[in-house]
Amino acid sequence: MTDTILLVGHGSREDSGNQEIREFVELWRARQPGWRIEVCFIEFAPPSLHDGLLTAAKGSSRVLVLPLILNAAGHVKMEIPEAIEHAREHCPGTEFLYGPHLTACDPILAILKRRLRKAMAALDMPDPTTTGVVLLGRGSSDRAANGDMAKMARWLMEEGDHELVDLAFTGITWPRLERVVQRQVLLGMRQVVVLPYYLYTGTLMQRIHRQVEHLRVQYPQMRFTCTTHFGFEKEIFELLEQRVADLRGGVAEAKLPCDGCRFREIAHELGHGHSHEHTHAHHAAPAQEHAHGQVVHVHGHHHGHDHAHGHEHHHEQVSA
Repeated sequence: MTDTILLVGHGSREDSGNQEIREFVELWRARQPGWRIEVCFIEFAPPSLHDGLLTAAKGSSRVLVLPLILNAAGHVKMEIPEAIEHAREHCPGTEFLYGPHLTACDPILAILKRRLRKAMAALDMPDPTTTGVVLLGRGSSDRAANGDMAKMARWLMEEGDHELVDLAFTGITWPRLERVVQRQVLLGMRQVVVLPYYLYTGTLMQRIHRQVEHLRVQYPQMRFTCTTHFGFEKEIFELLEQRVADLRGGVAEAKLPCDGCRFREIAHELGHGHSHEHTHAHHAAPAQEHAHGQVVHVHGHHHGHDHAHGHEHHHEQVSA
């Protein structure tokens, strides 16, 4: 069976972020020279998701679609599954398998812990009891996506010595970085480590570094350090390689968190077929993997509609 692996990146208005994703793909091809690996973007950069799916299907009997996205919200739950369904209609001889997003997991936690240790080593007073930590991500209208970030912040606290590990967002939801830092200063912290929860650079990563510089001016008595995005860490490659192995082996993955999904509510309000009725695919593990129409993915959703969505297109924890 001829497979093509299609990585789906968000895409950024800042082309350096898109270029980093392309560089990641080149590095992954070097790690796996026997694999056919392609890339596309949801927005802001070519090739588009639609074009990427059609290109990946050419000469392939199976396409493994992998979101290069940290948390699941509108793009993962709605747009990618819908695009796969459209591609299946255009390419009836190709099977499309949809893998899960990167999600909150131990490999991502290992990256954050390593970066926090490095940041602490760079401080003049590497005392965790007086050093606050802020995990800073994009923010989403989907509470499950924000909940995944909250989970990572909690895990980071439980596996370290820091008494204060807070969560902040650069947009969509609250609290914002400035308010969290203000609270940490009032609680007696003397240093703050900002951990951006981003895979690649972009306008938001640039904004974060500007915000930290402003905070240094606003709080001259405090010491700040800010790490960078982490999309090139070895754990990201390993996670994607595990996704490929699981899809090829027919191993079912965890379901997408859909309870309270705002996008499901929007879909119903707009009359879209956002169906949660599941039938088992012929190649799925019993009672675990599900088929929606002709697309096999992880608790994805069936959408009988076009792309006239009424929701904002910045719901993933990625650079834009």
